[in-house]
Amino acid sequence: MKVLITGAAGFIGSTLTKRLLERGDEVLGIDNHNDYYDQKIKEERIKRYSDNKKYIHKRFDISDRQLIHKAFSDFKPNRVVNLAAQAGVRYSIENPMAYIDSNIVGFANILEGCRHFNIEHLVYASSSSVYGANTDMPFSTHQNVNHPLSLYAASKKSNELMAHTYSHLYDLPSTGLRFFTVYGPWGRPDMALFKFTDAIIKGKEIDVFNYGKHKRDFTYIDDIVEGVIRVLDRPSRPNMDWSSMNPDPATSSDPWRIYNIGNNQPIELMDYIKTLEKCLGIKAKVNFLPLQPGDVPDTYANVEDLMTDFDFKPKTTISDGVSSFVNWYQDYFSIK
Repeated sequence: MKVLITGAAGFIGSTLTKRLLERGDEVLGIDNHNDYYDQKIKEERIKRYSDNKKYIHKRFDISDRQLIHKAFSDFKPNRVVNLAAQAGVRYSIENPMAYIDSNIVGFANILEGCRHFNIEHLVYASSSSVYGANTDMPFSTHQNVNHPLSLYAASKKSNELMAHTYSHLYDLPSTGLRFFTVYGPWGRPDMALFKFTDAIIKGKEIDVFNYGKHKRDFTYIDDIVEGVIRVLDRPSRPNMDWSSMNPDPATSSDPWRIYNIGNNQPIELMDYIKTLEKCLGIKAKVNFLPLQPGDVPDTYANVEDLMTDFDFKPKTTISDGVSSFVNWYQDYFSIK
């Protein structure tokens, strides 16, 4: 299979690319290598497979319509995974236009490529942040999600709506995946686990928002990638029981679906930190702060549809996942 992956130098994208190459697929990876966080780790991620003859890497932004069209035309992918996006809830408050350019304009270019080159299946990253002001736990894809609390969340909700339109108008099979707080080896330096580990090792304080009381459905990277691959391999189909009188937000009469991929076991942030302290053998210095604008207090994924349709549920425990990250971190930074 020939797969085009955007965000291929990113945390999820690079891990997915490695897995697909290992099973024999051809991959065209696209990434703009922006400076939202240290570019060095992006270079190191793709070095793991850059010598694989079935891999091609292109450096440009998906908001560039002409280059996206050329990539589709030259590579002729069978399927597409869109992981490229301007990430981060808090950064969307500071620089909202970055999210419009990448997450809206860029995604529209991907949809156009899929439309014109008869792509068999588009899988794209959504986010648990779309649940916004919802408090009915666990979050279900069958819930209404019309109250986002950040532009990042709104852009991901927009992606789901845009994909539905293309599924309806052009019969494009598309599946959106709402990821829940991904962590693990080769993770993003701007995310909590990476920042906490760096600060604790250096004896610095860690900022803990909402006074450590919020919960997150932390999901290990290997579980996320396994879920993406299972979904990618089975293009979405119309829900023949879908009713316009009682519309299901997660399915459609068109080939369009939405799934959660989360660990289904929310962990209080302070317990997450205690696990990290145990793995490092160092006590953290904590600076408690209030909940930040745009953040939601808790996340908790209902994954019943993922289990029913793909016989899959994330299974990595927090202790195993954090331990794997710490081992990778110490090796990557040559810390003994």
